[in-house]
Amino acid sequence: MEIVGHGLPNPHQIRDRHAAVLERLRAAAEANGHDPARLRIVAVTKTWPVEVARAAVDAELTMLGESRIQEAEPKVAALPGAEWHFIGRLQSNKARRALRAFAVIHSVDSIELLARLDSLAAEENVRPRLLMQVNVSGESAKTGMRPEALRGARLQADNARLVGLMTIAPMGASLDEARSIFRRLRELRDRLEQANAMSLPELSMGMTADAEAAAAEGATLVRIGSALFGPRSETLVFSGP
Repeated sequence: MEIVGHGLPNPHQIRDRHAAVLERLRAAAEANGHDPARLRIVAVTKTWPVEVARAAVDAELTMLGESRIQEAEPKVAALPGAEWHFIGRLQSNKARRALRAFAVIHSVDSIELLARLDSLAAEENVRPRLLMQVNVSGESAKTGMRPEALRGARLQADNARLVGLMTIAPMGASLDEARSIFRRLRELRDRLEQANAMSLPELSMGMTADAEAAAAEGATLVRIGSALFGPRSETLVFSGP
């Protein structure tokens, strides 16, 4: 997927890019037997200033993704009308802050973190939507539960809502390799639904580089940044821990 130009994009540019990307991804979904209407884009605003997040909201993109709590909090405060998605690694000691800022957390990488978020959700009186992160590829550098561990786990949330699974394909994976990873996540989701008599409708998979592979394998949430806003390497605004 082509990466767009430089500088801070305006709402008109973002709207046009979003429409073009969404059309392409939904076409890939439909061509492979998946309901195109279920596919939505999470606009990843990490490392971009709040002005770009505001431009995205002005372009009617209301699902925004961030991966650092510290960076996200001022953006969330400035744009409370957006639906904020946490897509980065979540440390247990920042779980409460995450629940206060985010409606959806894609990166629940252990049963222990699931239990903590569920408990804190009751204390905070919130009903977040949670996705279990799965390390489908088995890469040692990646977080997430191994598929076999997730299959044997007791998946339960009384206060939060467990709604699906998330994965990340290896960097530089070919189209076929990425599709294999995403297919295995979808098949794992199907098995978990049957084994646990539960609904897990969301599959968060795919970024700008492999979005079409994810769409072809049934993604419902695709995390797109550079195809909407431009390359991040020239717009880094945050370097905190």
